[in-house]
Amino acid sequence: MAGGLVRSYRDLEVYQVAFAAAMEIFEVSKRFPVEERYSLTDKIRRSSRSVCANLGEAWRKRRYQAAFVAKISDCQAEATETQIWLEFAVKCQYLDAEVGRDLYSNYDQVLGQLVNMIKNASNWTIQ
Repeated sequence: MAGGLVRSYRDLEVYQVAFAAAMEIFEVSKRFPVEERYSLTDKIRRSSRSVCANLGEAWRKRRYQAAFVAKISDCQAEATETQIWLEFAVKCQYLDAEVGRDLYSNYDQVLGQLVNMIKNASNWTIQ
């Protein structure tokens, strides 16, 4: 969070960016072809939402640094997976390239913040 007290995972800037991106992905994926419903559409929605879910879980596991780091690592994996699905969506011409670039950039920001959380895990965990 940029300044201010963090009382909940919802207060984390990284969560807010990831949640907004997941909601945008939900909206744009409504226009994907029906034959992609159980593949690309499902996978990109699942991975984008999983970033947020894992952040919530990491927040609750702050008592144990190793568990916290493991969940943040899961967030990184899901964010990267989302970027890969975004690339597919653009290449298959289901998603406008500029929208894809913007969303990809949002996940670059998320990944950077997650790296910093792992690097400074002792500042986030409850001792």
